[in-house]
Amino acid sequence: MTSFKNLSIKLQQLENFLLFLLVMSMLGLSVTQIFLRNLFDYGIVWAETSTRMLVFLTTMIASMVAARSIQHIRIDLVERYGSESIKKLIPSLIHLLTALLCLFLVYSSSQFLMFEFEDGTEAFAGIPNWVFITMMPVSFAVMALRYLLHAINQFLQVNEPG
Repeated sequence: MTSFKNLSIKLQQLENFLLFLLVMSMLGLSVTQIFLRNLFDYGIVWAETSTRMLVFLTTMIASMVAARSIQHIRIDLVERYGSESIKKLIPSLIHLLTALLCLFLVYSSSQFLMFEFEDGTEAFAGIPNWVFITMMPVSFAVMALRYLLHAINQFLQVNEPG
């Protein structure tokens, strides 16, 4: 259990560091681009495309962080208006369904990744699109695992004796 907890802590630190790095890169690139365009009437050719890719990567990592801490957008009508017995089971059921949806997205994004790899389209500066798209199945797999663990944890809390 300790090694699993250590792995979880290392993954959290990596996610936090990557988010910081991506946001700072976006900010630095955008400010540089604005500075160059306004003062020198010049710009970096690949700046907009790379900023879009940085936004994409940031979104995927932020989604993993939201899944980690269960700080995502929720619609809790059943929890709000359902009976007490249903209210206890709904969170684990929702987490399980979300994990299944994320697994479907792992499959779909893997198919998309294969198509992009075969196509070989360039994102910018000679970097192919598939390099960035690799983040999709990875992040959906991490989210699926986290939601599955949340579902199990929630179910065990509901079924605790006493």
